[in-house]
Amino acid sequence: MPKLRVIPRLSRMSERSKLLLLSVVVGIAAGLAAVLLKTLIHLIQTGLAGFSGGRPEAFRFLVLPGVGMLLAMLFCRRVIKDDIGHGVTKALQAVSRNESRIRPHNMWSSLLASSVTIGFGGSVGAEAPIVYTGAAIGSNFARYMKMSYRSMTILLGCGAAAAVAGIFNAPLAGVLFVLEILLFNISMTSMMPLLLSTVSATVVSRLLLGLETPFQCTLTPFDMRNIPFYLILGLFCGGCSIYFIRMTLFLEDKIGKLRNAYLKWFLCALGLGLLIFLFPPLYGEGYDSLGVLLNGRELSLDGQTPLASLTHSRWSVPVFFLLIMLLKVFSMTLTNAGGGVGGTFGPTLFVGAVAGFFVARTINLLLEGTSLTVPEQNFVLVGMAGLMAGVMQAPMTAIFLIAEISGGYDLFLPLILTSTIAFGTTRLVEKYSIYTKRIAQRGELLTHDSDQAVLTLLKVSDLVEDDFATVKIDDTLGKLVQTVSESARNIFPVLDSKDRFQGYVSLEDIRKDMFHPEDYESKHVFNFMKSASEYVYEDDKMDTVMKKFEVTGAWNLPVVRPDRTYLGFVSKSKIFSAYREELKQVSQD
Repeated sequence: MPKLRVIPRLSRMSERSKLLLLSVVVGIAAGLAAVLLKTLIHLIQTGLAGFSGGRPEAFRFLVLPGVGMLLAMLFCRRVIKDDIGHGVTKALQAVSRNESRIRPHNMWSSLLASSVTIGFGGSVGAEAPIVYTGAAIGSNFARYMKMSYRSMTILLGCGAAAAVAGIFNAPLAGVLFVLEILLFNISMTSMMPLLLSTVSATVVSRLLLGLETPFQCTLTPFDMRNIPFYLILGLFCGGCSIYFIRMTLFLEDKIGKLRNAYLKWFLCALGLGLLIFLFPPLYGEGYDSLGVLLNGRELSLDGQTPLASLTHSRWSVPVFFLLIMLLKVFSMTLTNAGGGVGGTFGPTLFVGAVAGFFVARTINLLLEGTSLTVPEQNFVLVGMAGLMAGVMQAPMTAIFLIAEISGGYDLFLPLILTSTIAFGTTRLVEKYSIYTKRIAQRGELLTHDSDQAVLTLLKVSDLVEDDFATVKIDDTLGKLVQTVSESARNIFPVLDSKDRFQGYVSLEDIRKDMFHPEDYESKHVFNFMKSASEYVYEDDKMDTVMKKFEVTGAWNLPVVRPDRTYLGFVSKSKIFSAYREELKQVSQD
């Protein structure tokens, strides 16, 4: 039987054809990964429920989440020896800093670590890990097929989009997620691979998991009289989004100062266990609690918390859920900081749902005795979109994802209205999303502005010209002239005995003296040397380099290490040439 020669045939295909074919393959693989993650989480939760069935409920809440965090931490530290948290941010960093390359182990490691974390009750979401898994699948498939940077970036996005589509059964939301959050610039003709991958993943998910939407809900028809209340919900979600972003990053910074990993795990596990014991809806993803809220069932605190005996006021339920909304940020951050692997995507949906319920229940209590009431389950659903729009700063993704995963297309108007208000309110205070804020602070964020994106992609190390003939500071004019005669350059870096940059000599500066041999021994390099108007360091960002050129008016600047060890020169003309080439790659159809 003749051997199959699939790979050689693929290698002979055009880049465009390979991209389309691989987008389907990546979509299927990411869809399978999403199904596997959901299945693993369910199996672990089911197994642990049977294991802890005869034990007090406190065991489940106080002990199990910490065990899951410990297992995930040991896996990351001892097995893969890598930090795999914050999946969406890691995918963004791969695009901006690592030429869209993601390590091969991320095709499975995030999936395993997050399934253990969430299955044992960690208060995080599965969406960010599966996005990173899908992105890794796309990146590594492209690298194996030796695709260009642009195609690798698109396939990375295809994997991420397919992961979202697979885990939520929402193909359109997967595409919008990549366009709004992940990829800085993509042409319309590049939409086809994204669409193919999300459709492939959705088909796989529906074949294996069925056609049901992830969030079953009982909604009531939209009433125009409730528009003012949806405006209030949008403003409230905007404020919650600002709190969510800032408190998460603040807590990460504070907890991150603990250097002992095991002490950090112990403190985080203890804090998380106490929070979940007092507020059980914080256990795991919390989607079971959302099912109650989305279907408008009657809520009671009995059996929900040990605090139920403290009050039976009509305000006890909304106050309880307000505390859950505020504390979810703490439980999520403690899970991740303590060694667990999970994302902020799921907690964002959870907090948004609770925010919607709190606003609706508060309005109904205030309007008690009047003929006007608001449908709480509708507000729960719309609140999910509102917080997504604010925290992720992706309003289109929020609108269509919530409509797709719930079947709530009748609520398009309030979804649009609340998401827009929440997004605008958040954007007034926070310019960047929870995924991009830290990257932006480091100057590494690729934006939808092509000029800024190209500058971010260019690296000083790739543009250094090191073919300049160097001279020593105490060399004679005669030796300098000999060096000039053997060089095609007109600039000569001057170094000291330890190869540290001291200045430079240009051909123009010595032109007249070159023809006076009698001065060859009496004059030295330091007689002609000029100091550099500015230095470029090897780790400078390209926008910083361009500012240095603008301020100095120079066409060439020396590149040095912090101790001024000479590396070469970078020229404005070479930057312009590299910029034009990179812009073609970023913008081409």
